[in-house]
Amino acid sequence: MSTSHLSPQSEPVSKASEFPLDTWYVAAQSKELSDKPLARTLLNQPVVLFRTADGKVNALVDRCCHRQLPLSCGTIEAKGLRCGYHGLLFDGIGKCIEIPGQEKIPRKAQVGAFHVVEQDELVWIWFGADTTKEPLTSPPRYPYHSEPGFVFDGDVYHYNAPYQLVHDNLLDLSHLGYVHLHTIGGDANTHMNAQMDVTTEGDSVKVVRYMRNSTPPPTYTAAYPFKDKIDRWQQIEFFVSHLRIWTGAVDVNTDAVDDPNRGGFHMRGLHCVTPETSESCHYFWTMATNPSTNIEETKAKVVDQTRFTFDEDKIVIEAQFKNMQKFDDQSMIDIHVDTGANQARRIIKRLCEGETL
Repeated sequence: MSTSHLSPQSEPVSKASEFPLDTWYVAAQSKELSDKPLARTLLNQPVVLFRTADGKVNALVDRCCHRQLPLSCGTIEAKGLRCGYHGLLFDGIGKCIEIPGQEKIPRKAQVGAFHVVEQDELVWIWFGADTTKEPLTSPPRYPYHSEPGFVFDGDVYHYNAPYQLVHDNLLDLSHLGYVHLHTIGGDANTHMNAQMDVTTEGDSVKVVRYMRNSTPPPTYTAAYPFKDKIDRWQQIEFFVSHLRIWTGAVDVNTDAVDDPNRGGFHMRGLHCVTPETSESCHYFWTMATNPSTNIEETKAKVVDQTRFTFDEDKIVIEAQFKNMQKFDDQSMIDIHVDTGANQARRIIKRLCEGETL
């Protein structure tokens, strides 16, 4: 795990009341950080991410304080990030430590920096309501990126749609029977009539669904030797910046689907949804699974099919948003599968308004 610390003189980050603050969001997957700076807009803020020679990940406001070229147009050096216009060198806390051809460095030669923590192959960034204060909490851990018996991989998607539409999609898995027929779907009637329990605690929502004595979908049969029918579960945990989705199945009438230690086939999905703007977002996802044989082959199969399902979701969500813009004066109805998504939206609204429990 690596972390960076802000200079107390860091320039303030403007509040974005449309998004919950005092929250850790995912800024990148570790594998995205190479020998070049990574530019990304997060919560309306232009950010540049880079890793220095000591292995530490840093995040600065993507703007040189000299002539405002994006620092992401520069180059990474052992001590920091060098601007690609006039060569000013900035360290990991945004302080200018070198100006070519000039010995004296002005006191104001610095740029804003963000608190970042790298853990579990993810880079978390803190957006605080008061940017002069240290983070109130530590980023959440995700053990299935290192848990024995599990292997994982993932990807990053950019959505031309608001982040809460992605939340809605992930909290309502009834759509699997219609959108994902060839991968993790299955009989649509079974999905729409699944036993479902929704609970809210604090700033989180939990949705649990069971589909007993059902037909395994293609992804399941491709990855696990089921005998015939299966008892299937879907457990979704919503938090402000991410969702954890535990899905899987056992052969029918074997292990209980509500037993925490049940066997069978498991897929542990992490879904980190970070707003870019009010109308776009970044979706960082990983999928961990527990193959007992042909480990790398099975992992590749599960991740590839997961990627295919998320490609399908992206088409649906972006088309949905385009239509919402066309019919922006039209109200929408709710049905029984919307309970979890509606509770999550209430939490987001409360937090954006600055209210706490």
